[in-house]
Amino acid sequence: MALLRSYVSGGWHTADNDGVPLHDASTGEEVARVSSEGIDFAAALEYGRRVGGPALRELTFHQRAALLKTLASHLREHREELYALSARTGATKTDSMVDIDGGIGVLFAYSSKGKRELPNDTVYVDGNVEPLSKGGTFVAQHIAVPLRGVAVQINAFNFPVWGPLEKFAPAFLAGVPSLIKPASQTAYLTARLVEIIVESGILPEGTLQFVAGSVGDLLDHVTAQDLVSFTGSASTAQKLRAHPAIVRNSVRFNAEADSLNLSILGPDAKPGTTEFDLFVKQLTTEMTVKAGQKCTAIRRAFVPADLVDDVAEAASARLAKVTIGNPAAEGVRMGALASLEQREEVRRSLKALLDVGTVVFGDPEQVEVVGADAERGAFISPVLLKADPERSEPHEVEAFGPVSTLLPYTSTEQVIELAARGGGSLVGSVVSADQEFVREVVLGVAPYHGRLLVLDAEDAKESTGHGSPMPQLVHGGPGRAGGGEEMGGVRGVLHHMQRTAVQGSPAALSTVTGRWVTGAPRAEGDVHPFRKSLAELKIGDSVVAGPRTVTQEDVDHFAEFTGDTFYAHTDPEAAAANPLFGGIVAHGYLVVSFAAGLFVSPEPGPVLANYGLENLRFLTPVKVGDSLTVTLTAKQITPRIDQEYGEVRWDADVTNADGDSVAKYDVLTLVAKEQS
Repeated sequence: MALLRSYVSGGWHTADNDGVPLHDASTGEEVARVSSEGIDFAAALEYGRRVGGPALRELTFHQRAALLKTLASHLREHREELYALSARTGATKTDSMVDIDGGIGVLFAYSSKGKRELPNDTVYVDGNVEPLSKGGTFVAQHIAVPLRGVAVQINAFNFPVWGPLEKFAPAFLAGVPSLIKPASQTAYLTARLVEIIVESGILPEGTLQFVAGSVGDLLDHVTAQDLVSFTGSASTAQKLRAHPAIVRNSVRFNAEADSLNLSILGPDAKPGTTEFDLFVKQLTTEMTVKAGQKCTAIRRAFVPADLVDDVAEAASARLAKVTIGNPAAEGVRMGALASLEQREEVRRSLKALLDVGTVVFGDPEQVEVVGADAERGAFISPVLLKADPERSEPHEVEAFGPVSTLLPYTSTEQVIELAARGGGSLVGSVVSADQEFVREVVLGVAPYHGRLLVLDAEDAKESTGHGSPMPQLVHGGPGRAGGGEEMGGVRGVLHHMQRTAVQGSPAALSTVTGRWVTGAPRAEGDVHPFRKSLAELKIGDSVVAGPRTVTQEDVDHFAEFTGDTFYAHTDPEAAAANPLFGGIVAHGYLVVSFAAGLFVSPEPGPVLANYGLENLRFLTPVKVGDSLTVTLTAKQITPRIDQEYGEVRWDADVTNADGDSVAKYDVLTLVAKEQS
């Protein structure tokens, strides 16, 4: 049987020994063998730092985002091949879609995030400029730059495609190369995923490495510039976190571990309500998708005491309709666990839960299956339990399979207190239409959860569900759940970057960040900046226009024309009594309109459109007779790599005759890259 290859130091590596056999979860047949013997892990990490890191750092965020999109599109063309291998892990077609399509979706999501929320630059500007001196010559700015190491990513067996891709995407977008190490049970699927990626030639060399087998002495060689991300058991996470090299070098360590996730049914959700049906459907779905082998599956189902029997009956009826067997067989809705070893682990955990609970549905030792041998394959029945919520076991023991426990509660205060006994979870859900109950529960359990879903009739049709981590949202949880955060949109990108405070003059900061900073030099030339293409425009290019005097007729006309007859613009007596104004003032939007009329260059040219204003503040009231001057300065230039134009952010400062700013804001325009 084929020995899985690793991809390290720019080439494929095959171990010298026979490796450890990996088996089809449904049939027990050997699929492949796995071993990492002979890999020079120190060299692999150094290769990533020396080759992959520089290649990524040469690219802007937008260029990296474009590569993620190209990769996602390429992988989408290979889904059927990946589905076929996924079935051997015990996954049904639906399970495989969650894993494979979900992973590809993460790539698309981060590509979009990178293009929309990150600059077309290699440095990320974090927050506003901080003034540090009275005269404005000494300022500071936080920036973020990629770490100069490798993101070591150790993944669990249950999501062999989504797991690697959800870690890889933010690291790649940040500019940090990855070394992927999947769990051995399902490594053959991750191995083929990596082969497809490497064969495509889409990624720069050194930005993705892959280890099939054990990690060996890999962690002995991590440095302060490397990162380690782990998904798996809490006990293993604890050991890795305490690794001498990780502790000694303060290596960034992210863990996503065991999680006794909960779902809470509200007292209002009686049988016959939409919310009751949603709760039961969600509970049984989370028990059976991926055969319950999800770090986000519902393990504790809190139900009002007077509704426990109703929920048990309804859930049992749904579970009874679930056909279990080989994913290749017609009508199968739940496949096998990943391995026979995993089945025995689930049974061991179930014994501890059965000591304090009773079975509502299922038999841990027997199950009817379709298209396979129930003993050769790692099959197990869904098992729904009912237990005393005051016992510790339901809050401490996780059976990582199709197992959940119904726990009755009698008050909002009690269910919040019981929720905390899980010690920290990845996700919880509240199913209720009672908004006050929802608010109290969410605020009460939020400190113990990384994500919370509120499910009701209004959002049910579009909800992505309890067990679906989204790339835009944080995936992680406190305490037992590992204390880490993955994805979370740009937050996940910044995890791979060093935030640094830079202090200096406005000119220095403007040069470092690529953004004009107030106080930095401006360039006023003979050519209006609106006459310059993106290729010609420079940061700091500026135009000063005005003055224009505001008359009473202007104010009256604007009020009549727009319908904005607020008293401060139209009633002298009432305006005089206003402590902020002391008399008639011009409309703020009249000021902005006059400013646009002053700085605009009206003839056709490179400026294609004005598409927005941001950060608008009115700072000083404008009275009749005041004269206005506007200074417009090119603040940030962002070419779009897939368009013939880019974005220009302009700093607009409108001042009165005394030089006081009356309005400040950013003007956003689309500008052609070249003169037509």
